[in-house]
Amino acid sequence: MNKNPKVSVITVVYNGERFIEETIKSVLNQTYNNIEYIIIDGGSTDGTIDIIKRYENRIDYWVSESDNGIYDAWNKGIKIAKGEWISFLGADDFYLNDAITNYINLIITSPKDNIMYISSKNILCDENKNEIKIIGQKWNWNKFKVYMNVAHVGSLHNRKLYKTYGFYNTEFKICADYEFLLRVGKNLITEFLDEKTCFMRNGGISNIDNTVFLETFNAKKKYHTRNIVLLYYDLIIALMKYKLRNIFYGY
Repeated sequence: MNKNPKVSVITVVYNGERFIEETIKSVLNQTYNNIEYIIIDGGSTDGTIDIIKRYENRIDYWVSESDNGIYDAWNKGIKIAKGEWISFLGADDFYLNDAITNYINLIITSPKDNIMYISSKNILCDENKNEIKIIGQKWNWNKFKVYMNVAHVGSLHNRKLYKTYGFYNTEFKICADYEFLLRVGKNLITEFLDEKTCFMRNGGISNIDNTVFLETFNAKKKYHTRNIVLLYYDLIIALMKYKLRNIFYGY
């Protein structure tokens, strides 16, 4: 086993000047020493490019050009990436310093062969980094085919996943990450790092409106994970929980 595998971290950004520097620094300050950092900018018109240029001598690859959304940009990053493992870090999220080191230590010590995907815990926080709650569980197919029970931000994906199952489906604008892992299904070989690895700011694209629940419904319907009655039941329950969270907790 390679005990020092290259990890490619991909950040996709568009007009993210408020938080992108913190994101960049969190990657550059990782205690793990074999990281390739890729930034795919969607043609920002604010100060994002100026911030990226401050660090471009430590960024392995960056580009600023129009794209067809987050997952189109992710696909661009995957095609460029050289790492054995690939991670996606949002432009308003940031790693804890030992995040990648802890992931690699888990890979080295795991009894499992051919691990495809590793998730961890994320700290969901507000704009000022005040903790809202901890999200992310051990991947479980019976749960996953109902809802996305893993915290995708910062998770590690073995690049063999993309060679075997293709890239993200850009027809899904919000939950293509969920659709992708449904595509792999119960055959996904996973590990879970029972550590906090990232701060994830609340208010991303998946929290904007109800569209995420409709896309999730369509992804599950596509792969026949549940019968149609249960799919509608899941949709109704998810919408109700979303409304109640907004009323009582504001997220």
